[in-house]
Amino acid sequence: MNQVEENLDEQRDRELLPSARSGEEHPPDDGAAWAPLRQPLFRSFWIASLISNLGTWIHEVGAGWLMTSLDPDPQMVSAVRIAISGPMVFLAIPAGVLADRMDRRQLLIVTQLMLFSLASLLSLLTWQEVITSWSLLGLTFAIGLGLVMHILTWQATVPVLVPAPQIARAIALGSISFNLARAAGPALGGILIATAGVWVAFAVNALSFAGVLIVLILWKREKTESSRGLSYRAALREGFVYVIQHRTMRNVLAGVMLFLMPATALWSLLPLVARQQLAWNAEGYGMLVTSIGVGAVIAARILHALHRRLSLDQTVAASMSVFAVGLFIFGNAEGDTWIHDGIAILACFVMGAAWMICLTTLNATAQMTLPDHLRARGMGAYMTTMALAMASGSFVWGRIASQVGLAWTQWIAALALLFAAAFSFLFSLDHDSDSKHAG
Repeated sequence: MNQVEENLDEQRDRELLPSARSGEEHPPDDGAAWAPLRQPLFRSFWIASLISNLGTWIHEVGAGWLMTSLDPDPQMVSAVRIAISGPMVFLAIPAGVLADRMDRRQLLIVTQLMLFSLASLLSLLTWQEVITSWSLLGLTFAIGLGLVMHILTWQATVPVLVPAPQIARAIALGSISFNLARAAGPALGGILIATAGVWVAFAVNALSFAGVLIVLILWKREKTESSRGLSYRAALREGFVYVIQHRTMRNVLAGVMLFLMPATALWSLLPLVARQQLAWNAEGYGMLVTSIGVGAVIAARILHALHRRLSLDQTVAASMSVFAVGLFIFGNAEGDTWIHDGIAILACFVMGAAWMICLTTLNATAQMTLPDHLRARGMGAYMTTMALAMASGSFVWGRIASQVGLAWTQWIAALALLFAAAFSFLFSLDHDSDSKHAG
């Protein structure tokens, strides 16, 4: 049994999560990777989330591509990623406090309505051709605000939708949903942009929120979250103290920062690499992101077997190193021959697999470590670190690309990732002494 599953069993016995306390009848668990989908409620949420994730990736392709037309400066293109991830830096932990204190179903309904309205407005402005680079960034930032509450509340909700022994697999299925959308969404987005225009991509994203909203309206919860007698400030402090004092959580956050700071060079510059370095159109850009998603989906299928052969520390370091190799190769690809085109697609496939393995390992370790009543706040710290690394990384790589060019920027980021892989062993995940005494 791998380390994450051992921690899960200990946490289940220690805390008796809500899904175990409810006394509900659950289909038998045969250990299959797809077992959580046999739970009707989780299955409904998973399908709705898949559709919503498709819309989000279509939006990201549209926003990034639109910015290359409105203002092709590398810093402005990178700013699209900063705008959508920036709110997570400042609001994830406060949002986590709310998700631990208030009815998560109601919070999710409010966020879906907010996201639908913002995406619809962005589509309308783009259709009327009155959108500007700064209004695109502003609306993207507002959408990022809604995504903060949505992501944090959803992360905290997953463990109550399945029996405790299936939580790790439910998290992996969430990653599969995200990466299936990453595989199909960008390709669909590229087709929509090329055939109907960017505004249609934004409109499809707005409609994608309807599925989640329907499931939420039909979901009848018996249990809701409470303040447990703590003020908002006390609850916020409780979350900070736990994350600071818990060694495993500290090391998870360090691993997220070490990986994402250099790895974000891929995402922040990908639209420019597609347009300038490879000389591809929107469909080609979608093909690159699709290749990343396909790699991530395949990696999700082998992740359990990988954890049985490698320790968590070895898994994280190996995935960082593989990503670095892929990024170095990607920097050498140019759009002059079919061989270079194939190399670019293969490099994105490899990086997608490495991205999924590294972040899913870190995410699952955090979820298995956190007590249920602190789950949203702990994952808020995780998401804050993730967003801070991506936002700051996007800024840094955008500045470097403006000075030395796209290829050199990718090579420098690849070298930084190799150093990060070596340093990651200083922040070990392969111990459970804290997990046994957590909570």
